[in-house]
Amino acid sequence: MIVTTWTLEMLRRPTRPPRPLPVGVHLELATGVDPEYARFLYAAVGGPWHWSDRLDWSRDRWVDELAVHGTEFWIPYGDGVPLGYVQLQPQPVEDGTQVEIRYFGLLARATGRGLGGALLERAIDAAWSLPERSGVPPVTRVWVHTCSLDGPAARPNYEARGLVLCRTDVHEEDVPAEAVGSWVATGGSAAPA
Repeated sequence: MIVTTWTLEMLRRPTRPPRPLPVGVHLELATGVDPEYARFLYAAVGGPWHWSDRLDWSRDRWVDELAVHGTEFWIPYGDGVPLGYVQLQPQPVEDGTQVEIRYFGLLARATGRGLGGALLERAIDAAWSLPERSGVPPVTRVWVHTCSLDGPAARPNYEARGLVLCRTDVHEEDVPAEAVGSWVATGGSAAPA
């Protein structure tokens, strides 16, 4: 399948504060994320969107991913359960720190509720303020990848929040014709009951 990947960036912190989250939703910085929970979030959010590259990662590889200093997971909750997640990961550069919005997404039950834009605004704010929590050098760039396999609202949401397209790559990728879905991606059986 031909896949287009877009890289978007923001080089200055927004001056407008993030808008409120929808009623009944709160956001928490998850400080105890282990590989099992990180994999669950990745699979539950990404299963419907062809996120499959990490499904076969070993536990040790997940441990290494989570061990990057300053990595943060922000989890929106509603009705006592996660509605999605944001993974921020800092990368040192010569003039400071770049923060990648490594993963951003909502569970299917959380879409269409006005959460995506507000959550992304808060994620961008958290990326710019990461040095205050982790002691990394000042942030000079916040960036994200999205691709044609992601949800149709992904790129427009990033652009509406001020991230600007800086690179486009087109490549062939071996992906199943149908996404596996959250149930199978999180370990559920694909066989009918």
